[in-house]
Amino acid sequence: MTNTSERDRLVVIVGPTGSGKTHWSIELAKQIGGEIISADSRYLVRELNIGTAKPSETELSQVRHHLINVSTLEDPWNLGLYLQEATRLIHEINQAGKLPILSGGTGQYIRAVLKGWEVPSQMAVEPLREALEAWGKAVGFEELHRKLSLLDPVAAAQIDYRNKRRTIRAWEVILTSGRRFSEQRTRSDPPYQTLVIGLDLPRDVLYAGLDERLERMLASGFLEEVRLLKERGLTDPMKTMGIIGYTELSDYLDGQIDFDEALRRIRHNTRVYVRRQANWFKPSDPEIHWLDARDPALLEKMLDLVKSNLV
Repeated sequence: MTNTSERDRLVVIVGPTGSGKTHWSIELAKQIGGEIISADSRYLVRELNIGTAKPSETELSQVRHHLINVSTLEDPWNLGLYLQEATRLIHEINQAGKLPILSGGTGQYIRAVLKGWEVPSQMAVEPLREALEAWGKAVGFEELHRKLSLLDPVAAAQIDYRNKRRTIRAWEVILTSGRRFSEQRTRSDPPYQTLVIGLDLPRDVLYAGLDERLERMLASGFLEEVRLLKERGLTDPMKTMGIIGYTELSDYLDGQIDFDEALRRIRHNTRVYVRRQANWFKPSDPEIHWLDARDPALLEKMLDLVKSNLV
């Protein structure tokens, strides 16, 4: 086992969507000479900006960020590639004498980094992927996800049924390897000297803030962003990723639902997503130092935790 003092250091900031991770990661990085590694699967994708609440150019310019705008809708990253790049960056930032800050709401990414997952290496087999996509279209992707839950309930519980790409990927790995997807995430010793900070907000405050954020997104051109993606022929890959907001507004633009219904579904699905995130970042987790995101002394408390745990 690697000695703790020999391990690379890593600060991790977690919490539900809308809890302020982007802002506080930047503020902390400015104070400790840190660099931010995104752990948000949506931020990877170059074409998705307004509806993902991706950091603005002003925010990105304040400290160095990594793993933002590195993939496209038509050529998405899988978990294995993300883990490979995040691992490389954590080591390189440590070697440069700085602290990496892993920040985001994609629980699977954070768990994979913290626990040293070794994820399946099977490459995509195009004929199989095409067959799975055809099967999903025939029976419905929610049904495809349900069938996955019968075969591999652990994997299905960690995959949002709206995320068609990840559901297909799980089936792909199972069918090419003959083993459950969840069984192939082998773990090594924890690879880092880690501090995990959780940002907490009461649910009613969080939901009210998310509703306000949706209004800001719409005022900033979210609907037009979706319209332009559709005009570029990216409807299918956009929907395949299952990112909240894009699918609902795409359905509205297609005349399948009215605008009020699209907004209702976005609000509902966002709340469901918050509850799913809580399964990854539990209040009872002893490894997470939970702090009130509204605390006026939040930054000072974060700095104290860094000094007492990593310096």
